[in-house]
Amino acid sequence: MRVHYGVGVRSIQAAIPSPTVSVIHLGPLPIHIYALCIVAGILLCLWITDKRWQARGGEPGAIGNVAGWAIVFGIVGGRLYHLITDPELYFTSGKHPIDALKIWDGGLGIWGAISLGALGVYIGCRRHRMNFVAFADAAAPGIVLAQAVGRWGNYFNNELYGRPTSLPWKLQIHQMDVVNGHAGAVVGYFQPTFLYEMVWDLLVFAALLWADRRFRLARGQVFLLYVMGYTVGRFVVESLRSDTANHILGMRVNNWVAILVFLAALAGFLRQRGKPRSSALDGQPPAEAPADAQEAPDEAPDTPQVEADPVDHQAGKA
Repeated sequence: MRVHYGVGVRSIQAAIPSPTVSVIHLGPLPIHIYALCIVAGILLCLWITDKRWQARGGEPGAIGNVAGWAIVFGIVGGRLYHLITDPELYFTSGKHPIDALKIWDGGLGIWGAISLGALGVYIGCRRHRMNFVAFADAAAPGIVLAQAVGRWGNYFNNELYGRPTSLPWKLQIHQMDVVNGHAGAVVGYFQPTFLYEMVWDLLVFAALLWADRRFRLARGQVFLLYVMGYTVGRFVVESLRSDTANHILGMRVNNWVAILVFLAALAGFLRQRGKPRSSALDGQPPAEAPADAQEAPDEAPDTPQVEADPVDHQAGKA
């Protein structure tokens, strides 16, 4: 096959293609791939947390007592944060406020999800007498791994991309109808910030597992290290994004939140230095010894006196 170079030949540019379908239809039932990614991340998080909870002395399957609280509070918190920071997407002229309830179309703010999710975990731990700090340390790697998986949902929705770019790994973005799940025309090529954050989250996940084994981090430090690691990456990614966002003093709100949360986590991390490692048994009452293992009384039991046989006594006189 010959290739003729000349007038009319177009240059081929490297780019990451974006999906053109974000909804799978099973008969009349629409399945949003964004929702599937969120569910997959949650299941991975629960599995990893259960393994790490057992390693800290907890009972197998006990995290199921808390998972429901964490998931419900986390989803509600994530949606509320999104609505508070981006109200113009739902409550301005020409918008439909009912869309604020459609979480399957995307729009969960991580800061709200973590804040209310932590409240849900605290309530669940209190109700089932589980140590909250140990649970947070056990869950931290799973949380950031779930965030990495969830970013693929943004990829299928053609959302959360960065500024226009000509880099070889630029991301092709379509005009996506998230309700019907079909893509329209290509709107341009942008920084793949979803990919940057996913890779960073995977690195933080690996770093948390390594640091917890290598340094035997103190009570609460695993979770605080997760918060610090994630906020650093999120600050960089937010600086590359070009989607609609509210600003304070010329900087995106999420950047300010990342700075404040990082500083709070750093202060907490330093304060915990020198403390013991968290354990699922912290704060639990000591187990009672079984009845047959109780110590014998100090006084020996009375020994019955045996009287001499009178026949033998008389025989001894004979």
